[in-house]
Amino acid sequence: MNKIICGDAVTELKKLEKESVDLILTSPPYWEQRKYTKDDSREIGKEKNIVDYLNSLEMVFDECLRVCKRTGSIVFNIGDKYVKGDLQLIPYRFAIRMKDRHAPALKLINDITWVKSNPTPRQYKKRLISATEPFFHFVKYEHMFYYNQEAFFEEDKPAKSKVTPKKGEGYATKIQNSDLTPKEKLNALIALTKTVQEVRDGKITDFRMKIRGIHKKAFGGQAGGRNNQIDKQGFTVIRMYGNKLKRDVIESSCANTKNIDHPAIFPLTLVKEVVKLLSKEDNIVLDPFCGSGQVCLASKSLNRQYLGIDLNSYYCDMTKKRLS
Repeated sequence: MNKIICGDAVTELKKLEKESVDLILTSPPYWEQRKYTKDDSREIGKEKNIVDYLNSLEMVFDECLRVCKRTGSIVFNIGDKYVKGDLQLIPYRFAIRMKDRHAPALKLINDITWVKSNPTPRQYKKRLISATEPFFHFVKYEHMFYYNQEAFFEEDKPAKSKVTPKKGEGYATKIQNSDLTPKEKLNALIALTKTVQEVRDGKITDFRMKIRGIHKKAFGGQAGGRNNQIDKQGFTVIRMYGNKLKRDVIESSCANTKNIDHPAIFPLTLVKEVVKLLSKEDNIVLDPFCGSGQVCLASKSLNRQYLGIDLNSYYCDMTKKRLS
C-alpha cells in the first residue's frame, strides 16, 4: 500500500491478492490519442484497431474485477475517437462488452458524465465541440458495495422552504373538486394538513401532492409505489427534505497541466468526489494507469491508502515526487 509501481497493468495486477482493493478508479490511455512511451509494445492505446484496443482493456478489467472486494467499486473513464469524421462510441462499446462478458453478476450502477467547463477550443464547421466524458461505475454485487451519497458534493447547502399557505389551499380545492369518494377526500385533506404542519415545523422544505383524476400518474402510469397509492387511496404525497439532488453529472474544468509534465490529467476536484462517494477513510484505492498521480494524490489527501501502477518510469518518478 501507498506505493507507485512501475510496470505493465495486467502483469502487476496479477500479483495482487483476490478481493483486496476497495476502489479502482482509473482512466486507461485513449485509443490513438496520445503516446505515453517511446516504443514499449505493452502500451495500451496503440493497437491497430478498436477491437484489439477493447481486447487490451478487457484483460485489465478482468484483473480489476478479480482484485476488487465484494463491497468495492470499479470506475473507468474512457475517451471517444472520431475516425474519418465518424464518432466511434468507444466508451459505450467497452461498457456493453464488459457487461455482456461478466453478466449477470457485474452491475453498471451509473454512467457519470464529466462536463468540461473549459473544453479545448476547436473550429469545426459541421461538428459541435466534445465537452463530456463518461465515468462508468461498476460493482460486483448489487447490494453490497459501499456508497456514501451524503459525502458527494457535501458542501451543497440544503434548500430553504418555498411553501406558501396558498399551496395548501390550492391542493385542498383540487381535492374537493376531484372525483374521489367522500372518504378518500377526507383522508386526503387529513394528509394534506399533516404535511403542511411538517413544513411549518421544519421537518420538510416542500411537498407535492398527486390526486387521482387531477394529476397524471408518475412515469407514464407504470406500476410503482406512488401509482399504487393513487389507485388504492386516491392520492399520494411526495415529501422533499431540502437536500440537493445528487445527479450523475460532475461539472469541472480540465486540469491545468502547466506545472505537471503529463498530457492527460484528471481534474483533482472530480477525482475527490468519486473517492468520497465510493470509499471510506483508510480504504485502499487503486489506479492501474496512474499517470500523473491524481487519483493517488486525492486518496492520500482524503486519508485513504493508495496504490498506483504505470508503465512509464518517468511518470512513476514524477508521481512519487508529487506525493512526497
